[in-house]
Amino acid sequence: MNINYRSRLWSGLLLCLCVAGVYAPVALAQQAAMPAVVDGAPLPSLAPMIKRVAPAVVSIGVKGVVRESGQRNPLFDDPFFRRFFGPDGGQPSEREFESAGSGVIVDARLGHIITNAHVVENAREITVVLQDGRELKATVVGSDARSDIAVVKVPADKLTQIALGDSARLEVGDFVVAIGNPFGLQHTVTSGIVSALGRTGVSPEQGTYEDFIQTDASINPGNSGGALVNLRGELVGINSAILSRTGGNIGIGFAIPTSLARGIVDQLVRFGSVRRGVLGVTTAAVTPAIAQALGLPAAGGALVQQVVNGSAAEKAGIRAGDVITSLNGKSLKTHTELRNAIGLLRVGDNVAIELLRDGKTQRVTAAIGESTTASAPAAEGLSDAPSPEDAKPPHPALEGAALGDAPNNGGVTVRTVAPGSKAAGTGLRVGDIIVQANRTLIDNVKKLRQAAANASVVVLRVRRGREDLLITLR
Repeated sequence: MNINYRSRLWSGLLLCLCVAGVYAPVALAQQAAMPAVVDGAPLPSLAPMIKRVAPAVVSIGVKGVVRESGQRNPLFDDPFFRRFFGPDGGQPSEREFESAGSGVIVDARLGHIITNAHVVENAREITVVLQDGRELKATVVGSDARSDIAVVKVPADKLTQIALGDSARLEVGDFVVAIGNPFGLQHTVTSGIVSALGRTGVSPEQGTYEDFIQTDASINPGNSGGALVNLRGELVGINSAILSRTGGNIGIGFAIPTSLARGIVDQLVRFGSVRRGVLGVTTAAVTPAIAQALGLPAAGGALVQQVVNGSAAEKAGIRAGDVITSLNGKSLKTHTELRNAIGLLRVGDNVAIELLRDGKTQRVTAAIGESTTASAPAAEGLSDAPSPEDAKPPHPALEGAALGDAPNNGGVTVRTVAPGSKAAGTGLRVGDIIVQANRTLIDNVKKLRQAAANASVVVLRVRRGREDLLITLR
């Protein structure tokens, strides 16, 4: 390469760089600028929808008293030392508190507002602040801790209510908007998508009804009881909880779907409480492993583990081992869906049930009944002497249980269960009789050992008194 050619090459490169330096900012500015219209239409905005629905979202201030139980100091019983401990001496005491949350007006004519049960828990005074600044005193119409839904009432004066949407039509990826009062910042709007549906196991409380919508729309303390709406401005959920290590939003929030809240609100307004009926079954999820063990065509539905004597399920002919696949024509994906659906029904309601039994579809009708408790009958005629075959459990999960052959090839009897053992964790009780493992009838311990050999999951059919139930060994 000669010197003249090099000079021309460097001159060209410098010219290109200069041109780029002049025009690049212009080009970047043109790319960064948002166009005023797209295809002749203005850019979409959530503002019109927010203006329409925001007046239906309120701030709720609560004042109340909680009772705190302190550990009683034994020295308080001595008159000499009592004066050093104050008047209560470690007795339960009351503490005043103030908290804040959100709510959604669902009936402007009656002044009804939905919020979370935990927002108004232990409340002595409730103040509702509207978007226009008005402060209204509220009273509790009804509250249901198991679904975390409450209804409060304010004077019906120039209120704006929100339209109820169908949360059952939501899909993962749908856009949603959360409106509430996080950290006391009234009428804050955040947006995101539906991250997941049907979330359970969120609440640490036992016996709760859960079918949460998970969203990444920012939800923070104070958002509880606020609105989760779709892009049409319809209420699809009541913001209820967050998953957080710091107490702030990390993109995982949960809302109670309107499909669950609607029935609860109806009962709270009519009765002041939720009058739940029961079907009378204990169920479990049908996992792929359980489906394979039981020879089911696919996972899904609710596996009936136990039927309570005298319950609506027993009267309808439901048996342990059945898989309930549909309720009132709606398919069930999980046993949680069955529990939630039954929890919304009242005593006396008739429900159409579709189930699988021995690979065949059956249909029954049950009249929802009141709660009943089955007591386990005492074991009779059992010997405490272990059989030689008890030395090694037929399955690792049976470790700690002494098993023996039932009379007349009637199955395998559970003779003893060591407290805290693996067998105790399965739910087996002394006196239970194992009659089936997966799809194999069990005559004795040897047959049980053969059926459980090399099986990671074993579904036992157990006879307990007059009841049959299923117990899954993993």
